[in-house]
Amino acid sequence: MRIFLTGGAGYIGGTTCAALLQAGHQVTVYDNLSRGHRTAIPAGAHFIQGDLEDRAALAAALGSANFEAVLHFAALIEAGESMQQPARYFRNNTSGSLNLIEAAINAGSLKFVFSSTAAVYASSPDPLTEDSPLQPANVYGETKLMIERMLHWHNQVHGLRYAALRYFNACGALPGRGEAHQPETHLIPRLMQVALGQQAAFSIHGTDYATPDGTCIRDYIHIADLAAAHLMALQALGTQPALTYNLGSGHGYSVRQLLERARAITGHTIPAVEAPRRAGDAARLVAQPDKIGRELGWHAQHSDLDGILTTAWDWHRSHPHGYPAA
Repeated sequence: MRIFLTGGAGYIGGTTCAALLQAGHQVTVYDNLSRGHRTAIPAGAHFIQGDLEDRAALAAALGSANFEAVLHFAALIEAGESMQQPARYFRNNTSGSLNLIEAAINAGSLKFVFSSTAAVYASSPDPLTEDSPLQPANVYGETKLMIERMLHWHNQVHGLRYAALRYFNACGALPGRGEAHQPETHLIPRLMQVALGQQAAFSIHGTDYATPDGTCIRDYIHIADLAAAHLMALQALGTQPALTYNLGSGHGYSVRQLLERARAITGHTIPAVEAPRRAGDAARLVAQPDKIGRELGWHAQHSDLDGILTTAWDWHRSHPHGYPAA
């Protein structure tokens, strides 16, 4: 299948691109490289450097081949930053995605797999199903929810087949492929940076949440499992008009629990300091991922917490400065 993939220079987009190529698909990556890495784009993918806000360039790129599907990963993803720069997030994520949806429909690419997020949900003490209340705690989650609604209506009006995949906390690494954000705000990479001596201490943002130990609880899902789910969803769109799935392990861990396991895996003390809450952080987000298991046969295969931390530690030790320059 000929696939147009946005955000292929990023962590999840690049991993999924590699899986698609391995499965025999032809992939064109469209990325502005504002936060991604040119060297994270897998060999074998065709690369077009461009921005979703450039409608003419986007239309030309989508018109350059008879693409059968679009996989959309490109986005600003930092929840805390979104609470400081909401306009930037609405412009980049929501408006940029609308440009992509319109261009895909105009080009006849009527299958669309969307990288959504668990941040669309309200915090809950119970596992979250796809029917749980939707109430984003941050602007980032709101932009993703708006995109899901846009996909729904373009499905109704134009027949755009779509899958919205609501990731919980993407993490872990594969050989040669791991997390390298600038600046780094994700929890596991920050733990690894302290273990490597790149940062003095790990900050625990918020210790007064309504959780057993006072820190946020999240569900951690390995990127290999996320990539597999995208391939399954893409195949399912051959017969299904609209799909929405949670992608998580079904197990929740607090920040303090993750810190203790990281200390054990790395063999480092990882000094920690308590810090104020960050705006936009929900107390607890844990998946109930049974729906995609029932309907597509997907189950997390690589998301044991110690395994995730081990792969992340291996990546950060071998790539202490992230991806090499192009």
